[in-house]
Amino acid sequence: MRPPRSVLTALAGLLALFGLALTAPAAHAAQPSRPSQSSRPLAATGLHISDGRLVERDGDDFVMRGVNHAHTWYPGELQSLADIKALGANTVRVVLADGHRWAANSASDVANVVAQCKANRLICVLEVHDTTGYGEDAAAGTLDQAADYWIGLKDVLAGQEDYVVINIGNEPWGNTEPAGWTDPTIAAVKKLRAAGFQHTIMVDAPNWGQDWQGVMRADAQAVYAADPTGNLLFSIHMYSVFDTAQEITDYLNAFVGARLPLVIGEFGGPADQWGDPDEDTMMAAAQQLRLGWLAWSWSGNTDPVLDLATDFDPTRLSAWGERIFHGVDGIAQTAKEAGVYGGGSGDTRAPTAPGTPVASAVTASSVTLTWPASTDDVGVSGYDVVRVSGTTETAVAASTAPTATVTGLGASTAYTFAVYARDAAGHRSARSATVTVTTGAGTPTGTCSVGYRVVGQWPGGFQGELVLRNTGTAALTGWTLAFTYADGQALSSMWGGTYAQSGGAVTVKPAAYTATVPAGGSVTVGFLASKGATNTVPTAFTVNGTACATG
Repeated sequence: MRPPRSVLTALAGLLALFGLALTAPAAHAAQPSRPSQSSRPLAATGLHISDGRLVERDGDDFVMRGVNHAHTWYPGELQSLADIKALGANTVRVVLADGHRWAANSASDVANVVAQCKANRLICVLEVHDTTGYGEDAAAGTLDQAADYWIGLKDVLAGQEDYVVINIGNEPWGNTEPAGWTDPTIAAVKKLRAAGFQHTIMVDAPNWGQDWQGVMRADAQAVYAADPTGNLLFSIHMYSVFDTAQEITDYLNAFVGARLPLVIGEFGGPADQWGDPDEDTMMAAAQQLRLGWLAWSWSGNTDPVLDLATDFDPTRLSAWGERIFHGVDGIAQTAKEAGVYGGGSGDTRAPTAPGTPVASAVTASSVTLTWPASTDDVGVSGYDVVRVSGTTETAVAASTAPTATVTGLGASTAYTFAVYARDAAGHRSARSATVTVTTGAGTPTGTCSVGYRVVGQWPGGFQGELVLRNTGTAALTGWTLAFTYADGQALSSMWGGTYAQSGGAVTVKPAAYTATVPAGGSVTVGFLASKGATNTVPTAFTVNGTACATG
């Protein structure tokens, strides 16, 4: 996020690819296989990463539920830490400056912030904000400069591994050539490790934190592998780019399925001139997947639409603040104090693996799975069903009972599923044996029409949209859409559906919420893709093997 008006000079970075402008901290820019962890020793001196999860020294999951606080611009608002804690948060992400763009927070100031976090029983995520939008905002600093700042604070931070996560730099790349994010991120991580830091390190995504071009998602494994301790946590910022459930769940599941640790380091909910983030799905999906989140922000935004508290007053929560602290899947319902402060469960054993799932009620788009229950010395709190494809897993359902129904499947398709159990402490069992199920045949298409358009494009890539219309008299379910590219275009991500591509041939199957197209209705699928100099629009489409009209 950007600084408040009192220190903002005027950010000139434009979200050119989306035709959007950046402002002060009211909002953000518009929009892997499993890592090998067994080969590297975990520096389990405090908060650390284990099997793709952020855990504490005792091995219990630590799931962040907290907010961001703009300390560097409001250094006199330290009471805010106590107020944030009193509302139930277990974590606060604290904005600092390294001196490149804003006056550096001194070692004594940072030591006091850490002490106040500890006094208020909060885990403290410390971040340098000067890196925001590097490559697009000329005023931004580099990750290397931020790393030097952290090294200068080593004496303050050493021994605080149970309490402090180091977020190297906020949103350290804009929308200009975001692929340039990867190497400096790796270099900064290595520099801190070479200096002796054993803390969990958090790294933010490019594209002003929102990774809408998928650079962090694609390169996360390589970045993770570069950390010799394995204690690296990825952070995605979710604002108007993430305005549909499919975009959110696809992104979060990509990391969970690859067992790469992820947290939503910032997110917003109120609509703005760039869109309307789907905060309900962000919070619900994070709760289902047991991922941490940190809402932006406590108070002091130039545009107060994202102020959780008005004028830093905890008794004057905004509608956004009420949503975060007291709403469904909010802090009051889901936050658990860190075990280092006494909030641990004392439960140190994971549940046993569930039994092999059995499939029933198989249709063209869904299947019900049932399995023998797990056991645990304290108690099983839930089960996670995953779809297995090679070494990649995707979470598809969650249940508190040993049964679940998986929806949104494609017709006449083989799927492989397995189940994990988890307990209240966040321990996850070994995976169950797998079961492979082939779905039934889909409903005949009747008649259909497909609209294809390029929403926007830039050198080397573009955003597209497919609209599937059912012009028949019966609902269309279990559909598979097919078309062919002529110019070497290659899909890289999709929302509203899932894709497979072989050469120029593309097939698209529905997401759960697009699986049924009512008579006379339509569904929309969006995607990002790469391209060369020519980007010819496909003109022939089939659904379930039957040709469709275009337009």
